[in-house]
Amino acid sequence: MLLVGGGDSCYFQFKALGRFDGLTHAVGCRTGGVSQGPFSALNVSFDVGDAPDAVARNRRRWRRLSGGGVHVYARQNHGTAIGVVGPDTGPCDQTIRTLPTPVDALITDVPGIRLLIQTADCQAVLLVDPQRRVVANVHCGWRGSVANIIGLTVARMQADFGCDPGQMTAAIGPSLGPCCAEFVNHVKELPMHFRAFRADGDRFDFWRISQEQLVTAGLRRDRVHTAGICTRCNPDLFYSYRAAHRTGRCAALIGLEAL
Repeated sequence: MLLVGGGDSCYFQFKALGRFDGLTHAVGCRTGGVSQGPFSALNVSFDVGDAPDAVARNRRRWRRLSGGGVHVYARQNHGTAIGVVGPDTGPCDQTIRTLPTPVDALITDVPGIRLLIQTADCQAVLLVDPQRRVVANVHCGWRGSVANIIGLTVARMQADFGCDPGQMTAAIGPSLGPCCAEFVNHVKELPMHFRAFRADGDRFDFWRISQEQLVTAGLRRDRVHTAGICTRCNPDLFYSYRAAHRTGRCAALIGLEAL
């Protein structure tokens, strides 16, 4: 990944996504916002106990920092519902919106809309079909991995937009790495086939799990990219629920520009 900007005004981008004309994306850090205490500093979630005014200011700051557009946030709940975002989603006078019903993946083909996923150890999986000009953003924690929300999202892109997985590119953002993804109750929580991705002891490589789910969904292996950055190991850059429990959420976005 590439670091864009510096100091309190920085975010990451994937080289693999930067080659597509008319595509914008950004993977945010926790730096540069106004939140205090465990939510310091650029927390974008209203659901973690942070002051609502601080969150609203952070969302406005993140929109400016990442280049504008209409920001559409998912109301995440570790489920498998998928939201298709059209031009009339939410009040037309709002540049920052949240879908009213819970979803954990967003899809759009509308230029100017940015799809936002909030993370603190979970993966934001960015998807693009440059031929059909369709993008998606998937919130994938361990429950999402078990339910294969990644595969469900790719299938929805095929069904609703005629996307070809063989033409798609995916990028898995900073998230809990195999160094820190310990599941002492994995026998109850994780399916048997996940044991093929057991890293060490009770730790699991969810980066590889997502890679395999993407390939199984039809993506070419050489078009699946992973940041390879563990959020728990980098608390100065990213929020980590595993490390702090009471903490904020970073934002990752993807969207299309008009050609």
